[in-house]
Amino acid sequence: MYSFGSGVLLGTRTDVANATPVNFGLVQEVTIEETATVKELTGQFQRPVAIARGTIKTTGKAKMARISGLAFASLFYGVAPTAGQVATSFAEAVAVPASSPYTATLANAVSFVDDQGVLYAATGLPLTKVASNPSAGQYAVSAAGVVTFAAADAGKAVLVSYTYQIAGVGQKFTVTNQLLGATPTFQAVFYTTFQGQAVTLKLNNCTSNKLSFHTKLEDFVTPEFDFSCFADAAGNVMTWSFAEAS
Repeated sequence: MYSFGSGVLLGTRTDVANATPVNFGLVQEVTIEETATVKELTGQFQRPVAIARGTIKTTGKAKMARISGLAFASLFYGVAPTAGQVATSFAEAVAVPASSPYTATLANAVSFVDDQGVLYAATGLPLTKVASNPSAGQYAVSAAGVVTFAAADAGKAVLVSYTYQIAGVGQKFTVTNQLLGATPTFQAVFYTTFQGQAVTLKLNNCTSNKLSFHTKLEDFVTPEFDFSCFADAAGNVMTWSFAEAS
């Protein structure tokens, strides 16, 4: 039989009850590797007279083009995402008032989280943040999302960047510093089909040892998810299934 394409990869937590299966998300590549250690017995001749296989290491790697917050949270960090998100307003155009008070309320002030800097729109040069009473080239921002400027900057156009909360849309999760030994585990199922001939691989117990998030100019983001496999309580590691007996 033949196989073509990247296939589908699904993961389901095995260390929690009634876990929701997660699609890794538009996988571009899936690699499963079996690596065994071997011990060679040699005598006075060049070639070994016996070879024994020792431990076997099973690892997997998936590159994904669709970003899944649920896969990140559940399968790597072992946490549950919640509704809402911390969004970013980048370079929001703001005009410093021509007269006192020299303050501007941001578009998302009611859900303001953190300041991320202010630039002069004309030059791209940054303003300096101060606690209060800004002078020329300085600004102050309150927790209510109100930015205060100096009288010397009256009438100037600036670009403000900041983060803010959006409730009920999207998802988010917080990563905490857990104790050593906290290990989310999951079952992985790989499936691919070509010309009606399918290959399915079930990996009974896995844990991820690497999550990479790469960005590149003029290219799609393809997160990479690496994992290792081990036996379940019954001693089973994996099951290979093929549509054709060959």
